[in-house]
Amino acid sequence: MAVIFVEAADTLVDEFDLLDFLQMLTERASTLVNAGAVGLMLADQHGRLQFMAGSSESVRLVELFQLQNQEGPCLDAFRTGRPVINVDLAGAAHRWPRFVPRAAEAGFLSVHAFPLRLREHVIGALNVFGTAESGELAAADAPVVQALADVATIGLLQERTIRRAEELTEQLQSALNSRIVIEQAKGAIAQARSVGVDDAFTIIRTYARNHNRRLIDLAHEIVEDPTSLPELYRS
Repeated sequence: MAVIFVEAADTLVDEFDLLDFLQMLTERASTLVNAGAVGLMLADQHGRLQFMAGSSESVRLVELFQLQNQEGPCLDAFRTGRPVINVDLAGAAHRWPRFVPRAAEAGFLSVHAFPLRLREHVIGALNVFGTAESGELAAADAPVVQALADVATIGLLQERTIRRAEELTEQLQSALNSRIVIEQAKGAIAQARSVGVDDAFTIIRTYARNHNRRLIDLAHEIVEDPTSLPELYRS
């Protein structure tokens, strides 16, 4: 757990990769509480939540549905600055009538959402989904996940807001634009290697790390010049 918290706080590095950092957060949070899936949203420069990272493709689709319908636990946590904990989806249709059926269709049975906050400043939310194997959070788990979200928020804000408050929102907007290219690259690799998009993303991310490449630079090359990376297209 200590290693995870240090990793979440460690943004003061050269060539800080925001997308890789956010992806790491969803994976570490999922492992920490044995969740079915974890998604993360951040607010853009207009204060609107945007999907940024997820531990699986299924959670990405559910999170996008949540944003499209402006309804769900992540939005509640972001708007109020308070966590949403241990909500059984079977009994939550009155609360989120459009979101609940879609989440259940994806195999999720419970949901928890934690604001990414620093005191009164909320910049996003972390959604934790439970399945039959990973349902309710234990009493000790919820404060740990919230602490992880808080540490991540401090990590995102610390260097950038010291100098200029608008620097963070500019970076988040840039990351959102980059996400589109990454989704295109995932689709290209998934089709070429006949694998799922989750596996395609793992292939791209592993290649980027092994070759000391930025994720977005590699994604651009996959989309714009696929012949330059034949090893990525071979099974």
